[in-house]
Amino acid sequence: MKNIKMTIKYDGSRYKGFQRLQDNDMTIQGKIESVLSKMTNENIEIIGSGRTDMGVHAYGQVANFKTNSDMSIKKMEAYLYEYLPEDIVITQLEEVEDRFHSRYNAKSKVYLYKIYNSKVHDPFLRKYTTHISKRLDLDLMKEASQFLIGEHDFTSFASSKSKKKSNIRTIESISIQENNDLIEIYVEGDGFLYNMVRIIAGALLEVGLRKKSPQDIKVMLEAKDRAKASDTAPAKGLYLYKVKY
Repeated sequence: MKNIKMTIKYDGSRYKGFQRLQDNDMTIQGKIESVLSKMTNENIEIIGSGRTDMGVHAYGQVANFKTNSDMSIKKMEAYLYEYLPEDIVITQLEEVEDRFHSRYNAKSKVYLYKIYNSKVHDPFLRKYTTHISKRLDLDLMKEASQFLIGEHDFTSFASSKSKKKSNIRTIESISIQENNDLIEIYVEGDGFLYNMVRIIAGALLEVGLRKKSPQDIKVMLEAKDRAKASDTAPAKGLYLYKVKY
């Protein structure tokens, strides 16, 4: 049996999220499994590196699946490219060792949050960025982000729906870049709680808008209380950028 690793790029705008739902096929996983099952004539289930919520995008989601098919990697790539919807693209397929598991073997993940910072929104980016009309103070945002680096209890930055046993995570780096009104926030960590990156983005936006100070981020973190932190930033600005193994 082959174990196949796939790297996936998708526009999550019209989907209910990555994870397959029993009553709805409008998920990334559901669409890919449907095509793979027809391609191999097997009941294929893919294992994703993690879930992305409704409306969230990906440059580099990773998944793996097992198959008895003798179809070549090249033919699989061609088949998937032809039959998947245009908003889901498999950018790489490779056969990996049997023990490889896209979720358990992941060392870290990089998420990207995009903000369009201009007086008026860009109609061509409206589904893929969060529009902020007031000029953001990037220096304050960068200062605030430093309080989040390292190992912390991120209870304040996790949705109340999060069911993880432990809310301790390690943020390895946060990078904030600007290019022609487009602000990109890259967050790398060993794992993320439900809505964690979007809540971090919401907090940094409040600092950038001078509604909160950088030191308020430290206070939020130490409170270990979701009610003490900022609102969750919109899903459309979030991308799973890369999974590192």
